[in-house]
Amino acid sequence: MAQDWDEPALLARLRAGEQAAFAHLVQGLGGRLKRVARGLVGPAAADDVVQDTWEAVLHALPRFEARANLSTWVLRILTNTAISRLRRGKREVAAGDFTNEDDLAALAPRFDPNGHWHAPPQPWHAETPEALMANGELQAVLEKAIDALPPDQRAALTLRDLAGQPMEEICNALDVNPTNARVLLHRARMRVWAAVEAYQRGENV
Repeated sequence: MAQDWDEPALLARLRAGEQAAFAHLVQGLGGRLKRVARGLVGPAAADDVVQDTWEAVLHALPRFEARANLSTWVLRILTNTAISRLRRGKREVAAGDFTNEDDLAALAPRFDPNGHWHAPPQPWHAETPEALMANGELQAVLEKAIDALPPDQRAALTLRDLAGQPMEEICNALDVNPTNARVLLHRARMRVWAAVEAYQRGENV
């Protein structure tokens, strides 16, 4: 997301209760927040999570110490809000999320041990769904692919590639061990990659 604000000045305006400043913040971050929320809790609950996030932001602004960027702080509130919702409705992770060895073997050439793509799909030189969504033609394809992921795969992908969370926090959020978290992330990326490649070939996805 391109930021076109002077953050200290915007923060001062927000703390003064200026409605135009808050509207500017919502306009600047709203799209990203909606994508992250949608990835974590699904499209049906995304708007509620975003709304709860903005309410939490308003409540917490007087205590914000600006140790992180304003956008990073708002995104962290959103991920915490979404994760709390996920935990309230936590389901058991299906065994099939982890046990298909053929799928795991197919992932090896595409990702390094840290879970990064060796080479992204051509012609888009981008490593994450967040970057790929900057291409308007791809956004609908990617949203459809992410929505179709199993919930824990979708959450792992969203936390890592859209919200930039470290693997330790992803493990805590999903209550899985590091190995399982990486499997979830790899499988999610493989499915999104497949959607991008199908789009490249002109196939309906």
